Amino acid sequence: MNKKILVLISVLSAIPFIADAATTCSKANLTRCLDSACAINLSSNPAARCQYCGTASAGTPAAGNAMRSVSVGTSAKYSFTDKELKAAPSDPGARYAWATAECIKKVAGCTPDDVTDNYDTLIEQSCKAAGITAEMSNLRAAAAKTKTKSSCKTDVQACIIDSKRCGPDYSACAENADFDKFFSGCSVEATGCDDYFNDIRTELVAARDTAIKNADTIIETIVASYKSEREKKLASVKSNCTDNAGREACINTVCERSMANKCGAGYASERSMATQLCKFYDLACDTLK
Repeated sequence: MNKKILVLISVLSAIPFIADAATTCSKANLTRCLDSACAINLSSNPAARCQYCGTASAGTPAAGNAMRSVSVGTSAKYSFTDKELKAAPSDPGARYAWATAECIKKVAGCTPDDVTDNYDTLIEQSCKAAGITAEMSNLRAAAAKTKTKSSCKTDVQACIIDSKRCGPDYSACAENADFDKFFSGCSVEATGCDDYFNDIRTELVAARDTAIKNADTIIETIVASYKSEREKKLASVKSNCTDNAGREACINTVCERSMANKCGAGYASERSMATQLCKFYDLACDTLK
């Protein structure tokens, strides 16, 4: 067993599960961050949040050069710069998802749920100001109906085990803080799955714990699998060398596919040529003797 993995597993097993000390999410700073992407020129355009991060039905925001014109006193630490906003999607739904993912990075302790709980109401109010009758909650409910728990888990898991995140063996997410960071980001991308996130997280944490605990077993299984496959191939090669079976099969195939007269009677030259083409069987079999 790999000693480093053994030590890691032993240490993890000896420490009781303790939830990371939760940093309280600052709703004010979270709103400031989201507003810097979704409430541009809000003072002169009450429909800004709806237009930027709500729905395309609200129309296109008025063009202007005051891309940073949000509320006075906004901390640069919790707002997007002009350069960052250039990467923001123009589609309202995609922009909201982008802003959510980036703001929970900027504002410690916040999650996608905090965004939903605190900012969706502001978007709804903005949409009403824009004359949009369909509320965002109805739109979210409609989206949720199109996704099943199984499809949501598949999407989130594929995101989580990406090599840039936890990795297929979850080795980059042994710590809960690392896992939660990636899970939050992947949850933002999995639209229509809000009702399933708690269950999916529980199942993926269990999968992670099992993967880490059985890391050595998995490696041994892979090694054994490759060994078995090599032995099967070797047995197959030896079988082809018995009574020159492989060479004869090769000759017959070449005659059938490549010789004009199929190496028939009176065409010994064709069979001779086919035999030369299959000579590599003799060389391979001599190596095994």
